[in-house]
Amino acid sequence: MIEVTDRAAAELKTLIEQEEKPELALRIFVAGVACSGIQYGLAFDDETKEDDVTMESNGIKLVMAKDIERNFSEGSIDFIEDENGKGFLIRNPNAGGGCGTCGGCH
Repeated sequence: MIEVTDRAAAELKTLIEQEEKPELALRIFVAGVACSGIQYGLAFDDETKEDDVTMESNGIKLVMAKDIERNFSEGSIDFIEDENGKGFLIRNPNAGGGCGTCGGCH
């Protein structure tokens, strides 16, 4: 199960209200692969595809392709704000990484 933290849920609910589309889901997708492993992205989506998996966490509907769900079953989505800015942080303990090719992963 993917956990949406209280802080992330509050921020996402505000954004959904601003869009005036209460049916929006948060889509999790693969945005790329780097030394640290798979990089995920987030986007609002009002459609589900045939191969999608849907779930809900903290009042937020989540949508992702089945192949992502297999590798991202214990992650979390948080919202952080610090001196570097603010944004959503996706954590996936199953993402792997550490390919050893960049020299800075250790």
